[in-house]
Amino acid sequence: MGKILSLAVGSIVALIGLILLAMWWNEFLFLLRGIIPAVLILGGVISVIAGISEFKDTAKAGETKKEE
Repeated sequence: MGKILSLAVGSIVALIGLILLAMWWNEFLFLLRGIIPAVLILGGVISVIAGISEFKDTAKAGETKKEE
């Protein structure tokens, strides 16, 4: 019974979401215009941090090889 109930509730919620998305399309696009730059900035910062970390690891590995 639980699987059928979760399937029914999920279908109803998805249908309501689609209806509301159609009704509030302009607001949805306005929200996306605000979120996308923030996500890009966050992704860029994470990428820079990962790159710096990789440079540090490479430098540390190079120092370890020189000591041996």
